[in-house]
Amino acid sequence: MKRSGLTLGLALIWAILSQAQRTPPAFYAESFRKGTTQIKEERFEARLTPENPTYRELLKDTAGNDRYELTITPQGPEGDNRITSWRVKLRDLRHSIYNNLLLAEQQPSTDAANNLWWLTPNPFGPVPIRAKRIMKVDGFYVVFQVKDLHFSPLESPYLDSMTVQFAFSNRNPRTGP
Repeated sequence: MKRSGLTLGLALIWAILSQAQRTPPAFYAESFRKGTTQIKEERFEARLTPENPTYRELLKDTAGNDRYELTITPQGPEGDNRITSWRVKLRDLRHSIYNNLLLAEQQPSTDAANNLWWLTPNPFGPVPIRAKRIMKVDGFYVVFQVKDLHFSPLESPYLDSMTVQFAFSNRNPRTGP
């Protein structure tokens, strides 16, 4: 009887730990940019490869005007065309002085809240690669998460594909519907 209870207990602990490992963490930050502008809500996926390493999407405000530009660009060793990570930037088309609104502070830091834009699979990076990233910018929220990635060769640090899912909402995604 003791043995089956111990086995059951170990199985339960294993199941809980396995589930915790499968559920990626979520990181929340607020942009240095505080405002009231809201956007047209939408969802999409960006599929990135060495053949198509960049992505660009224009986002509309609630009046239907192009207001923000989302870009994703590759990063790799200098002088090399291989990709080790991607960088996500959000720029206000009316105020181009700000290079990236997906920053909590305009000064560089190693804080995870200031590095949600950096999609790096490096295990020592500031944000785990599969983490859900939630950033409040002006009067809306940007939610993005890496859904798939692949290395080539498998044991290398070089990426040959990444799929990133985006959602833009005027409601706080952390509070539910």
